[in-house]
Amino acid sequence: MSIVFCVFAFLSGSIPWGYIIGRAKGIDLRKAGSGNIGATNVMRVIGKKEALVTLLLDMLKGFVPVFIMRLLPYGENLILFTTVGILAIIGHCFTPFLKFKGGKGVATSLGVILASMPLAGMITILLWIITVKISRISSLGALVSFSLLPLTVYFLSYQEEFLIFSFLITVLIYSRHISNIKRLFSGKEPKIGEKNKIIEESDEKGSYTS
Repeated sequence: MSIVFCVFAFLSGSIPWGYIIGRAKGIDLRKAGSGNIGATNVMRVIGKKEALVTLLLDMLKGFVPVFIMRLLPYGENLILFTTVGILAIIGHCFTPFLKFKGGKGVATSLGVILASMPLAGMITILLWIITVKISRISSLGALVSFSLLPLTVYFLSYQEEFLIFSFLITVLIYSRHISNIKRLFSGKEPKIGEKNKIIEESDEKGSYTS
């Protein structure tokens, strides 16, 4: 049963909602804007309403498996619990439906955190909103808020397993934002509302860049 649920979590995370919404509008997001299938590029290429829908659906991909897990008898097994969350995020980042090239994992990670550590999740979202409001750079909001996630979990006195869980999520998020970090340091990271002139594709990471 636990294996079945792990597979369910991975497949849930794998659904490329941004790509599906783009296709419904006749657009392949991998070839438009930044080339990313996440909410930021959906807003850049299609519109705010579609971006909001993408954001919520991507969050639900992580939230639903973990939330259901909490309701089951073996939901108290923290190793299995955290594995389900990580698999949902990995499913988003390496979706088999797009040749294992997915998104950055931010929205799905937020859904996982909200389901597993609600208060920490709300604080992380608030930090993301504040950072983006000030900088107008979505990737910077993700990097700042997730870098503070382990500290948030620590000060909220969650169990040690959750602290390790938060570190794993943070490492995964940073590993998916290497190209963004390089552009941030070079001053070339696009702000929300700006159009990308060039689509860069990272074959080594198997993801689209921003």
